[in-house]
Amino acid sequence: MKKEIIGVIPPIITPIDEHEKVDEQGLRRLINHCISHGIHGIFSCGSNGECMSLTQRQRDEAIRITLDECAGRVPVIAGCMDSSTARVIENIKRFEDMGGKTAVVTPVFYARHATQDETVRHFEEISRHTGADLMIYNIPAFTGQNLTADTIIRLSKIDKVIGVKDTSGNFPAFIKLLNHFKGTDFLVHQGATNLAAPSMLMGADGYIPSLAPLFPKAHIKLYEYGKAGDIENTMKWGAILDELCKLYPMAKSQTASTKYAISTLGFVDRRVCQPTEPITPEEMRRIDEHIEKNRQYM
Repeated sequence: MKKEIIGVIPPIITPIDEHEKVDEQGLRRLINHCISHGIHGIFSCGSNGECMSLTQRQRDEAIRITLDECAGRVPVIAGCMDSSTARVIENIKRFEDMGGKTAVVTPVFYARHATQDETVRHFEEISRHTGADLMIYNIPAFTGQNLTADTIIRLSKIDKVIGVKDTSGNFPAFIKLLNHFKGTDFLVHQGATNLAAPSMLMGADGYIPSLAPLFPKAHIKLYEYGKAGDIENTMKWGAILDELCKLYPMAKSQTASTKYAISTLGFVDRRVCQPTEPITPEEMRRIDEHIEKNRQYM
């Protein structure tokens, strides 16, 4: 198969109104902003999209709107992760009913993990009961299980598993994956933006940065120079991304930082789902100053 889900694919925020319902018009405007600025794909309802804070109906609504607004212009991947295999299967079936093609799946969470084998069984069962392509999402800080490179290689052999988003921050393991899958159709995406520059130079298919909707120029430049093997310019733009990412800890919650920062585009509100710590006026002031200082990268 030809690789289609490549490039800069941000896990976009899910804008909400005062009742925590999905802001449909805001989400549509944000998606069009991303596409018009050259973003290569959209990751709906990822961690940055507050996937597990939304109700099931709200999650489905956000995914439906995203699929409808993208309308095939760019690929859409969607977070279908959940706390059991049966729940994930239900999520993916609803996603398929909306016309979705690629579901993002983590190991289950809340449960206390015993072995890597349980995640292999998790994906095997999902594959048997759904028709969507599956992308592995390795994010141990949220799931409590760090998938090893060897486990990801085992998962890649399961029918319908087409790639991985690795947010473990374990660069040697990521390099092992790149070497193993070099020359194949299996997708390898970097989920940690601070590792995007070396990952692109080493052959990653793309990376998944939450600030790309705000600073599309910088993120796309890094991707393009990295794919071209231009070390000097890739490292230059990597340093710029490191500077831009100083925005994250400017509020107590990274979700609140990101949502507020993207709200300054004028499309969406800064609201976060309860009980996430809301942003304060002082935190907003710091973020405003940071954005203004880096406006040339938008």
